Amino acid sequence: MFTVRRALVSVSDKSDLIPFVAGLAKRGVEIISTGGTAKQLQDAGIDAIEVSDKTGFPEIMDGRVKTLHPKIHGGLLGRRGTDEAVMDEHNIEPIDLLVVNLYPFEQTIERKDATIDDAIEKIDIGGPAMIRAASKNHDGVAVIVDPADYDSVLAKLEADELDLDERRRLAAKAYAHTAAYDTAITKYLSGALQDEPLGERFLYAGRLVQKMRYGENPHQDAAFYRPAGTCRFACDREATPR
Repeated sequence: MFTVRRALVSVSDKSDLIPFVAGLAKRGVEIISTGGTAKQLQDAGIDAIEVSDKTGFPEIMDGRVKTLHPKIHGGLLGRRGTDEAVMDEHNIEPIDLLVVNLYPFEQTIERKDATIDDAIEKIDIGGPAMIRAASKNHDGVAVIVDPADYDSVLAKLEADELDLDERRRLAAKAYAHTAAYDTAITKYLSGALQDEPLGERFLYAGRLVQKMRYGENPHQDAAFYRPAGTCRFACDREATPR
């Protein structure tokens, strides 16, 4: 049985966040959070512990460095049944659920007045690192990158059905999230090079728009995807600093 005792929540897209985290807190889950997310949770009456209180190290460089710490990544990467001794030695607590989505890079570059400095400032570092760590360790950690998954994950937790297959599905979705994010950054930076806009690799990221009845033949599956850049990741959602 998969049990969530501790969750780290740090999101730019705060859609539907409060009911979900309130549901976790009601189940006795300890909530760890950062910056603006922690403040929003605390203002809603949810007992959220600042990451800096867990790590013993403050957020620095205007928030550029806050989760890049062994107590965070050790908590996400620690293998259940294997790494308990070293985790105990270094006072690292396991993190069973990660709820993270990334700085709104694509929303930023859509603005006509956005400069390259604006864009670079919205390149998330800690978020992708945590997502990749939790996804790699999905045997013992669940990761959520999309608010659309909040209700189903909460329901599965309450029914003790957040099994390995479901955690693997969430991990695959999380890797797709970071891959699409990196693709957008790569294309933007390559496009900023006037002398050599075409890179060594061609990257594509698209978002599912509609599943089709069949492909070229009735026995084949097909779907329609919209390329990233036509409508950005969360163009209809609220995205604020984590």
